[in-house]
Amino acid sequence: MKKAKTSSLVFLFLLWLFVLTAFSTISIEARKNHVKKSKMHKSKRHNQNSPPNSANSPTSAPAPLPQFGTYPTQSRVFNILSFGAKANGVSDDSKALLAAWKSACKVTGGVVEIPAGLKFLIKPVTLQGPCMPNLVLQIDGTLLAPPKIGSWPKSSLYQWINFKWLQNFTVQGAGTADGQGSNWWSSSQNDQKKRVKCIPDMKPTALRFYEGYNVTVRDIRIINSPLCHLKFDNSKRVKVNNVTISAPESSPNTDGIHLQNSQDVEILHSDIGTGDDCVSIQTGCSNIHVHHINCGPGHGISLGGLGKDKSVACVSNIVVENVIMQNTLYGARIKTWQGGLGSVKNVTFSNIQVSDVKVPITIDQYYCDKNVCKNQTGAVAISGVTFNQIIGTYAVQPIHLACSNSIPCTDVDLISIRLEPSSQYRGFQQALCWNSYGKSLGPLAPASMDYCVRSGSDFVKRIARSHDASCW
Repeated sequence: MKKAKTSSLVFLFLLWLFVLTAFSTISIEARKNHVKKSKMHKSKRHNQNSPPNSANSPTSAPAPLPQFGTYPTQSRVFNILSFGAKANGVSDDSKALLAAWKSACKVTGGVVEIPAGLKFLIKPVTLQGPCMPNLVLQIDGTLLAPPKIGSWPKSSLYQWINFKWLQNFTVQGAGTADGQGSNWWSSSQNDQKKRVKCIPDMKPTALRFYEGYNVTVRDIRIINSPLCHLKFDNSKRVKVNNVTISAPESSPNTDGIHLQNSQDVEILHSDIGTGDDCVSIQTGCSNIHVHHINCGPGHGISLGGLGKDKSVACVSNIVVENVIMQNTLYGARIKTWQGGLGSVKNVTFSNIQVSDVKVPITIDQYYCDKNVCKNQTGAVAISGVTFNQIIGTYAVQPIHLACSNSIPCTDVDLISIRLEPSSQYRGFQQALCWNSYGKSLGPLAPASMDYCVRSGSDFVKRIARSHDASCW
């Protein structure tokens, strides 16, 4: 009996000990969980009341791993210095530019940054697409072309910086692209031979766009190109806004903006002064709008020369307006070679102020850049040209309309033109006009322009239209 009682007591003691141990364990875990939840709650409240990344905020937790098909956010600005550029104006920074370009090209809204206050020597490069949309080349510093002719590779004489196959692309900034072209301009052949043993016939354009679509160039300066400063080939939807282009008046063939086989182009609010045309519009161009431009020195704003070597030239729907020209060789100008084919039609030059311009209004279908050119009967047909409100002073001749003997200029309208000799006058007041048909409206000065265009018959128009068929 005693043994049974003792066994019962031992069993009850062990049961009580087990229950006590289990209760203690549960209590401790509950307290731990309560403390943990309390800390998390306080931390969450603290983060809600503190700005992100503030000095008072706790260390943020690691970002979650990206899900399949997504990528972590990355910087969209690619500074050329981060890719090894020396920025001393002497070392070659071309590879750094190309590396930054390739990285930015892969990112939507990528920016290649050329930082301000620094100079970067760039050898001839091609910045090529296709790239992700809205790519930007931000030029705030200075890009320098190789100054020595001999350092240019023979395979890279066509352009300095070539932008190829790009869409939705912008070049902008407060910086400068300097072509350093003075060695290419020397008028003395002996001086050229002293500088380099072999002078190439081809000279590079500074910035060239090839097959661009929806491209913009704005705010930058382009100076001292060996040849053309800014060129667009086979491009559509182009906008050039608020650029400055300059080279000495004596620099040969340094056109400001050169357009070829390009459509839907707007050039506005820019200052252009070079040794050749401020804007040159060549074959294959249509829907071009040039306005609010300061032009000079240079050769004015020109269509052509067109039809060289009996080639077909097609230019249409050109508007040039609200332009100031000062000390230029020509003003509003159309020039074609004898023997060419095709047409120039629907062209308007309006509201143009000229100051000491040698010949403000020109159509020349006998254009020749040599001492002697062969006479030919074919010509690019010119029709639908309006000169409206050309006002100011001329230095040599007010107007020069020299149209083809076989294919006359038709529908040429002269409206409200007031031109008088400048203080630099060294020509004659008589207008020179040949084989041009159209009408005169409003006051024309000098009065000799009243006889500059003749009333065109249907027969004359049919002749001109028959030579326009190659552009249909």
